[in-house]
Amino acid sequence: MAAKAWGTQQKSVDEVFFQNEAVSLCLLVNRRARTMRVIDFRAGPTNAKRLFVLSLAQREGVTKAYTLVERDEVATWAKLGFAKEGSIPGFYKRSDAFLLGCTVPPPGRAKALERELQVHDDEVDVPLQSEVRLAVAEPVTPAMTAAQERMERTIVAAKKAAKDLSEKAIPPSRVAPVGEPEARKAAAAAQKSGRALTGFEAFGRDAERRYFLATARGGFELYASTESQACFGNAYLELLQSPRTEAEKLATAGALRAFCDRLMAEETVSVFSLAPSDDVALATAFLHCGFRRTGLLGDHLVVGGQRKDAILWARKLANPGDE
Repeated sequence: MAAKAWGTQQKSVDEVFFQNEAVSLCLLVNRRARTMRVIDFRAGPTNAKRLFVLSLAQREGVTKAYTLVERDEVATWAKLGFAKEGSIPGFYKRSDAFLLGCTVPPPGRAKALERELQVHDDEVDVPLQSEVRLAVAEPVTPAMTAAQERMERTIVAAKKAAKDLSEKAIPPSRVAPVGEPEARKAAAAAQKSGRALTGFEAFGRDAERRYFLATARGGFELYASTESQACFGNAYLELLQSPRTEAEKLATAGALRAFCDRLMAEETVSVFSLAPSDDVALATAFLHCGFRRTGLLGDHLVVGGQRKDAILWARKLANPGDE
């Protein structure tokens, strides 16, 4: 029996469900960034699952597919062609989450995928012998890729700048909640100017999304948003724009500190964020505020119409083991 779409929901991210005897998936399709998060309701590295993920990613026009899983599922997704790209410490309060991703090839073989899918549609656990595969990362070698080298240059420069920043006065920042219409209006303006790092799209399902405006002296304003799951105590923090000047870099560091203070007061355990891998100013602000680089997500962001790798920044705000 062919897979059937039994639910679609129009949001800033389309939430699409697919199910048949072998596969039960939820796809969170971000059409602006052309990424797709895969949420799997049925464990196991089956051929049918691999083929569904690839064919549906091609059908939806995305270029990057990724998933977020617990440690014991990492090997399963590696068998499906996903490469480990990063981790989020404390995402599940007492355990970490792992991000795995793959590049989606162009849909030139869509019909071949459909034919193979029909052959394996009723199979639940078959060897991964198909010629049609998700893009698999090359074996790890001592030599860094160009993307890794670019990130390392950013980190080295940011560490030096963060050391200099520690000797300067960081302006205090005031963080106030704002309504979704105001935040989305600001996001639309930032996208039009080419400065937007995000469209404030959903990262997960059944999460609380809030919007804020951080202000500081000199007319500094920075819109941001958090997506939280209270049951796990995590928060995904999105900053709308990167700093352009030294004054904005100082103010952004102050805003990040204020956001973390607010989240700690709400007993958030873990906070994470994404930033372009070539953005030294933003990396400086994250390092200054105690964030750690915990991953590199290939081709994950779209900034100014260009695809960019993203540094995954994370910070543990509390240790639930001390409760």
